[in-house]
Amino acid sequence: MDYFIIDFDSTFTQVEALDELARISLKSHPDRESIYEQIEGLTNLAMEGKLSFSESLQRRVQLLQANRDHLKLLVSHLKKKVSRSFSRNTVFFKNHSDGVLIVSGGFKEFITPVVTEYHIKKENIYANTFVFDEEGNIIGYDRENPLSKEGGKVILLKQLNLPGDIYGIGDGYSDFQLKESGLIKKFFAFTENIERKSVAEKADHITPSFDEFLYINKLPRAISYPKNRIKCLVVGNVDEEALAQLKKEGYNIRHKDTIEDDYLHEAGVLLCSEDTQPTPEQLQNAGRLKVIGIFGKVQSRKLAEVACDNGIIIFDDPKHNPRNDDFIPKRVIAFMNEGKTHTSCNFPDLQPPRVNNAHRLIHIHKNVPGILAKINDVFARHNINIVGEFLVTNAQIGYVITDVNTGYDPQVLNELKAIEQTIKFRLLY
Repeated sequence: MDYFIIDFDSTFTQVEALDELARISLKSHPDRESIYEQIEGLTNLAMEGKLSFSESLQRRVQLLQANRDHLKLLVSHLKKKVSRSFSRNTVFFKNHSDGVLIVSGGFKEFITPVVTEYHIKKENIYANTFVFDEEGNIIGYDRENPLSKEGGKVILLKQLNLPGDIYGIGDGYSDFQLKESGLIKKFFAFTENIERKSVAEKADHITPSFDEFLYINKLPRAISYPKNRIKCLVVGNVDEEALAQLKKEGYNIRHKDTIEDDYLHEAGVLLCSEDTQPTPEQLQNAGRLKVIGIFGKVQSRKLAEVACDNGIIIFDDPKHNPRNDDFIPKRVIAFMNEGKTHTSCNFPDLQPPRVNNAHRLIHIHKNVPGILAKINDVFARHNINIVGEFLVTNAQIGYVITDVNTGYDPQVLNELKAIEQTIKFRLLY
């Protein structure tokens, strides 16, 4: 059996929990900003391997001035701060509950109530524990716990002696130590929340999201293709607030002043201002491009038609809505995540509901008779149950979204791509 050793702070969650606890417990303290800086500094020094973990932990806990009530507030806060790529892959944790271990220098009092909501077993959570006085104030921690010591994760894994391949996922130096010790097969530096260069440069692989880790290791995942692998080309004057939404989704952003063919050829998403749109000829060679978001009006009917012929959807804003910095990225994200085409200027309108526990397949083809029958024939021959199916057309294309039950032979995808008149095919999730 494979084992997955996952860190908590800045990995499973977006934040460092002790730093957040300090902001709660010291909210009314007159010197709170100075203490916050001390605690954050101690955290970073330990995570970068510049200060022993045991010394960092001891000094941070002394500065906290926290109690059980503060911990309750912290837990509520952390549940909202689970890393996005972890929160969407609940099914993985459910299917691998025996092999997933949370190993952290943090504390069970706030880790357990957060991660157990993701099917992670209590007995698979390894972390420190606080010591309280009679009034519920934190006065220290169990110093006999190996995780309170320098190299604690290495000590713990030696004690566990797990029988099988072990993969480590984390952002800090203590996570890399597992690889350095030879106890794990591979170490993945998790950079979705923070990238510590001193750690990342020593990793077997840098993983900007948990989706990337699952993809590399060919494990079941919520989305078929990690967004960090999809290049988003941004051309012209595009507002930073709009880009922030795409960055939050995890796309690989590239900025250019004009559309260069080499970059357009690699792009899966294009955002451009009204005066920097691609030409119809440029779209003919943009084989990976799936969606264009134009902050303004599409340049010409020919551009919209050529894009449609090549399976590229366009969202534009001909009225120059003052809120188009929000409008365009939302439409692009809804198409990439769910296949929704609402308000597109060149695709037929479709807004299918999301179906849980199913795979969503998108098939774009020339609008000729009989394609839907051929699609369904592939499913029938492979005994695949269709949960939902939607077909819309315009003069140029047919657009089909099919939701199917989980579990199928990958050959099915190849057969769907090979149907005559197919323009583009995608597995969304």
